[in-house]
Formats: sequence, C-alpha cells, structure tokens
Amino acid sequence: MIDEYDLVGVGLGPFNLGLAALAEPLDDVRALFVDGREAFSWHPGLLLEGARLQVPFLADLVSLVDPTSRWSFLAYLRRHDRLFPFYFAERFQIPRREYDDYCRWVAESLPSCRFGTLVQAVRWDAGRFLVELCDVATGALRVVAARNVVLGVGTEPVVPPSVEPLLGTRVFHAGRYLEHAPALAGARDVTVIGSGQSGAEVFLDLLRRADDTGWHVRWLTRSPAFAPMEYSKLGLEHFTPDYTRYFRQLSQPVRDRLLPTQWQLYKAISAETIAEIHDVLYERSIGGRTVPATLMANVAVEGAGVDAGGYVLTCRQTQQDRTFEVRTDRVVLATGYAARRPALLDPLADLLDLDERGRYRVDSDYRVALDPAVTGSLFVQNAEAHTHGVGAPDLGLGAWRSATILNALTGGKAYRLPERTAYTSFGIEA
Repeated sequence: MIDEYDLVGVGLGPFNLGLAALAEPLDDVRALFVDGREAFSWHPGLLLEGARLQVPFLADLVSLVDPTSRWSFLAYLRRHDRLFPFYFAERFQIPRREYDDYCRWVAESLPSCRFGTLVQAVRWDAGRFLVELCDVATGALRVVAARNVVLGVGTEPVVPPSVEPLLGTRVFHAGRYLEHAPALAGARDVTVIGSGQSGAEVFLDLLRRADDTGWHVRWLTRSPAFAPMEYSKLGLEHFTPDYTRYFRQLSQPVRDRLLPTQWQLYKAISAETIAEIHDVLYERSIGGRTVPATLMANVAVEGAGVDAGGYVLTCRQTQQDRTFEVRTDRVVLATGYAARRPALLDPLADLLDLDERGRYRVDSDYRVALDPAVTGSLFVQNAEAHTHGVGAPDLGLGAWRSATILNALTGGKAYRLPERTAYTSFGIEA
C-alpha cells in the first residue's frame, strides 16, 4: 500500500520548513517534507562569529502570516528561556547562528519533516505524482504518492567557468569558508572575489586575522562599488507582495532587463558590515602603518591558472578596459548562488512548460506550468526570481509564499492575507 499525501515537499531549507510549519495545524492538508541531509543546516560555512541576518527577526518561518504560531522565533526564545536576554539585546537583526538553531528546533519538532531521505525522482502516473524516496543510511527504497509537490531544493553555488578547474581546498566557494579555513594557513596572499554580503563577511574575517597570519587580503568585485544594501523604509517595499504582483504584470523581456539593475536591493552589503570593515582599515592604518589589504571594484576576473605554487588571475578593469594579473595563494569565491532544475524532475521533462530560456513559467500561486494532462500542481520556492522579482530569495516573503501555496491547495481557506502591504503604488491600475 502506497502512502498518499496532499503535499510532498522536496528539500528542507528555510522556505519549505516554513511551509511545513504553516501546514502543520491544517487538518485538511496531509504533508510530508524530506531532505537528504542528516539534519537541518543553513549555510554552515558562513556561520561566522558576529554575522547577523540582514532582515528583522519577524522574517522567521511563520510570523508575517501567523505571529501566534507555536513555530515563531519568539516561541523558540520562550522555549529556550531566552526572551529576557533577547529583550535586553535590543537587536532586530539576530545572529545567523541563532537563526540556524531556531530552524533546527522547528525541523526536529515537526513530525512531517524527515531528514536522511533523498528524493531520487518525481513522475506523474495515473492522476498523481509518484515520489521515489531513498533512505540515505540503509539504501532502502520506497514510493509515496502526492497530489501536489513543492520544490524547495535551494540554490547552488555559482563558480566562474575559468576558475572551476581549480576548485579544491585552496580555491573554494564562500559557502564552504569555515570548512576550508584551515587550508588558509601558510598563505601570504588571499583573494576574495565578489562583493555581496557573504564576500564582505569573509573579507572582514580575513582582515581581522591578517595581523596574526601575515596575510595580504585582496577584495575584487565586478560591481561598480562596495555598495550598501538599499535599506530605506520605502525602498524595502520592493520586498512586499504588492511589488511582487506589480513585477508579475510586466512582460518577461522587461523583467529580464529590470532585475539586474536592482542589484543593490539584494546583492549588496549591509551598512553595518561596511562600517565594521572601514573601522578595521582605519585602526590598522594608525601611525602611518600600511594596511595589508587591497580593495578593487569594477574588476572582472576573466581567467585563472596555476602559477609557482599559487594561482594567477587574469583580470580586467571594466571602466578603464585595462587587463592586469593578480598572483595569489588562496581564492575565496563569493560569487553567489543560482536556482537549479534538479535531476529528480527528469521524468517530468516532457510535461514541463518552460520558457524560451529553459526556465519555469510560474503563476501567481507559485505553481509551475505543466502539460494540461497533469491535474496536480508542482510548486517552487526560490526558483522564481525571473517571474516574481527580487523578493524570491528574501526570508521576509517566505511565510507569505508558503501561505499562498497553502491557500491554493485549500481554496483560500488556510490563511487570511492582507490586500495591501505597501504604501507605494508601483504601477498604474488597469
């Protein structure tokens, strides 16, 4: 007998975990969420001392939809006797380590969440999805049936093609920074490529340690500046459902032109981190000391190779259109992440209605367009920036998206959502 579910979630990052938390009290939604990892873990390579979320704690798994939920961050604090310390800390942005611990508590508490279970394939058969599961520890296989499936498989690291052949313990993505940090020992020169928040945090950590290690720390970015994140109150309204609805009304060519121009909304650095970096640079330069650091914007890394026990990077200053070389001993790639279409969907390949660039077509309920013969729904979380805008990867919209999916499954009965969420009118009403 095959177990049947209303919803099966593939992957257990914060977004599918939030969906599991909001689905838990709904009697008419039988759900299962699975992940191949042994336990919940959120960017473990970047859980640096002092690193904080860039969004307020209310952007937890549930609060912006249901602040009374027993899975809220405040409920976590109460459960762990941390309400008074949090109250006195007077910080809206919580430590990244605490957010990771909060999510792990929810994941370990929800009966619908199963770790150590890998999804090998999803196929459509006789009016239902068949989800093939593998127990990672034993290799045992089983199949469950689902009326609907939601993909929360996350994004994967982006690595420049020229650098990819060099990947290892000395050239690595920032997402594995803490794992590979011991391999930095013995280096004289360390280069960080990329100037988002992760790149800034890695550069700051390296800079703080440079006096003890003797490193020269270099920071390169193709962006025009080491720029702060847009964090004004009205600017943040780009991360509201109102803006998402506006973005969805635009034609796809307009969306594709617009999204890269909004990089300071989601690919820049918190002003606090920039200030901390400047403070270290300032203090290290007192008394005429030379700071062992180089910061360069407008630099594209166009080639990479091995050189005399280290590495040589071929770079171009994009505004001057001048090429130069950098020799370094270690490279940390803070080059971001991108959505991926996992191999587990291969059995559905002929049923996916993709756009001309091979991307999902995603409707307002986060449902992927499929062949009309498929009566179930395939939903996605954080794979729809091209259709929904800059808010797709933002934690603050996670609960809203989860509630929207649950409302689509229950005929709008799961959660009441407000009609207006921004003061800004982003477009002209038809």
